[in-house]
Amino acid sequence: MNLRTRLLTVVPVALCARTRLSFSSVARFSSSKIIQKMSAPRSGKLDGDYRITELSALNKNGWTLKTDRDAIYKEIIFKNFNQAFGFMSRVAMMAEKMDHHPEWFNVYNKVQITLSSHDVNGLSDRDIKLANFIDKIVAKNP
Repeated sequence: MNLRTRLLTVVPVALCARTRLSFSSVARFSSSKIIQKMSAPRSGKLDGDYRITELSALNKNGWTLKTDRDAIYKEIIFKNFNQAFGFMSRVAMMAEKMDHHPEWFNVYNKVQITLSSHDVNGLSDRDIKLANFIDKIVAKNP
């Protein structure tokens, strides 16, 4: 059983326990068209007007451009560790589907996330898509 198969069977059960969601709602979410759309092919480094537009929109949701490299960063505070862990589990499932993984750090209720694409040595459309997915999760679970 590969990692993706294990995540799709184990993580939804753990997520249900942590977030009190029903297994069927997590399973529906895991197989939704949102995930299929976000499994986009590799893209090049962001540039031009598209980069400016996308980064401006993310900035309004609390994402900042890192000063030491071409990456975006966000810190999210949850009510408790269970919410933070549930959030990270949902993002982990999506990241695995996208084959694009965040750099993150978690202590108790705080999650710090950095997104960048190593294959293009900077920001790509995959980072924008994952950041938008993260923002949707946070908006649904204030």
